[in-house]
Amino acid sequence: MNPAHLLRRLTEPLSRAAPRSHLRSFTAVSSRTSAAAAVQPQHPHQSSFPVFGPVSVSVPVPVPVEHDAPGPTARAILRDAVSANQPRSNWTRDEIAAIHSHPLMDLVHQASIVHRRFHNPAEVQLCTLMNIKTGGCTEDCSYCAQATRYQKGTGLQAKKVETVESVLAAAREARANGSTRFCMGAAWRDMRGRKNSLRNIADMIKGVRALGMEACVTLGMIDGEQARELKAAGLTAYNHNVDTSREFYPSVISTRTYDERLQTLSHVRDAGINVCSGGILGLGETTTDRVGLLHTVSTLPTHPESFPVNALVPIKGTPLGDRPPLDFTNMLRTIATARVIMPATIVRIAAGRKTMSEEKQALCFMAGANAIFTGEKMLTTECNGWDEDKVMFDRWGLKPMKSFDKSPPTS
Repeated sequence: MNPAHLLRRLTEPLSRAAPRSHLRSFTAVSSRTSAAAAVQPQHPHQSSFPVFGPVSVSVPVPVPVEHDAPGPTARAILRDAVSANQPRSNWTRDEIAAIHSHPLMDLVHQASIVHRRFHNPAEVQLCTLMNIKTGGCTEDCSYCAQATRYQKGTGLQAKKVETVESVLAAAREARANGSTRFCMGAAWRDMRGRKNSLRNIADMIKGVRALGMEACVTLGMIDGEQARELKAAGLTAYNHNVDTSREFYPSVISTRTYDERLQTLSHVRDAGINVCSGGILGLGETTTDRVGLLHTVSTLPTHPESFPVNALVPIKGTPLGDRPPLDFTNMLRTIATARVIMPATIVRIAAGRKTMSEEKQALCFMAGANAIFTGEKMLTTECNGWDEDKVMFDRWGLKPMKSFDKSPPTS
């Protein structure tokens, strides 16, 4: 080889830029392996200086970079969902996975568009939750301190049902501090053989409604007759979370089946009571399980009136007491996806809000959350206080949603 040709070869770049990356398709399997849309930038290798003499040069081999960018089908699914003018209940898991896997900041933006079409974005519902019967539950929910079987580790002592007057005193305090929905929770598996308790709870509901507040209860499993009694007392909503996906559920609870939970929701719906049903994130589930949770609630005969999104609060002494904190992006992504696929539903930031900064909460409100729990406590865990939330509302231009009177969208 003549010297001029050799010099030209030596001064050429040692490698070329990696080829354009391919697009990953959105399926339930791929969403299990990647919760966030992480995009890796390409860095073309720099040209080397000419090398003379017997120097061995290792030429790097270009490695294709995989992007979690949405493909044409995924973009079309999200576009159609954002442009919809009414809820739909025939979502597929693949459709929800495509929306859930969308790049997070754009997903939040698209969810905010939907939110403004169906809701007044400045309004947030203030709910206060009272534990009217603490501990002594026969269930084995792995996250719950109120299960009798974990009492030795948690130290939580079971208590009798609160009196009607003590509950109404708490409701009056909540109303004075701006709450418009008062929720009452009892640690029971079901309401069988609890006729006296059910009558007392009916009186609590009537008293809360007389204060001009919405009334919600969570009492475990109920049958059709019990649901009708609660409806006759004036109950606004009944909470019964499905917790997670059908597939992951047996890893968390063994004493109550997924279908039993859905049956309770059916009794509530048939009685004409609003359904409140959501889930818990951070139980050890995968992204696919979060998609499964969203699929369950969004394909009910009618969407739940409210969808609480809980971040696990690990409680020492329970089987999940040592779980690591939930990554905030999983909370935000779930809220945004819920807003897109259940546009008219109230999306509530529930357990775990205490650990969020105001900025994180503001992102959740932007993504479509429009309800929070506020007050002294959330069952057995800490809750953001009324004064703290009032300061936050003033700073971010939010206002409490009125009872029974959700304002129409501003657009």
